[in-house]
Amino acid sequence: MAKGITRERIVAAALELLDEKGMDALTVRALASRLQVKAPALYWHVRDKQELLDEMSTFVMRRVTDALSAIASGADWRDDVAAYARVLRAEYLRHRDGARIFSGTRFSDPEVVRAKESWLVRLTAAGFALAEADDALDLVTAYVVGFVIEEQERSQSADVEPARYSLAERDEWLGEGAELVKAAGHLRDDGDSRFERQLGVVLDGLAARLR
Repeated sequence: MAKGITRERIVAAALELLDEKGMDALTVRALASRLQVKAPALYWHVRDKQELLDEMSTFVMRRVTDALSAIASGADWRDDVAAYARVLRAEYLRHRDGARIFSGTRFSDPEVVRAKESWLVRLTAAGFALAEADDALDLVTAYVVGFVIEEQERSQSADVEPARYSLAERDEWLGEGAELVKAAGHLRDDGDSRFERQLGVVLDGLAARLR
């Protein structure tokens, strides 16, 4: 075992590498080089890239649970779920490709998984069946993950190619016969306003199921 290499240090270095170069450049070889060790030294702590992603997502989710624990429970389940969604998005946005590291990962800390208990308690107390409460949390999480992946991909692409999302060029490319598509493109907003509006649609759907 390489001296001074711990799982915590590996995760910290992996997040730094993610921020600098993105998900595609996050490899065990690149991480070993950053830590100035041979790749086999890392396998004492993480068996492969998937386990590394598990640890990274667990680290970020610990921050989510810590942030949520500081927020008092609201009077309405919608307030609590909206707070969860906002905290999750904020934590994903702290890292380049932050949402992508969650796809297919499994949390390695039971305390992170146990934190879901309080949310299931809140939702079932509000009238959701247990299966519906679990679906609600999964649905909101999936919405946030998808939104942030798109948000970050568009931002990074625009940094490299500023004209990539030019509406004028898009309108000319579409030609005649797509006037509503063009108009919708000009109505599109990004960031907080779009996130909040679409989150409201998700919450309205959950409320309708509850009724």
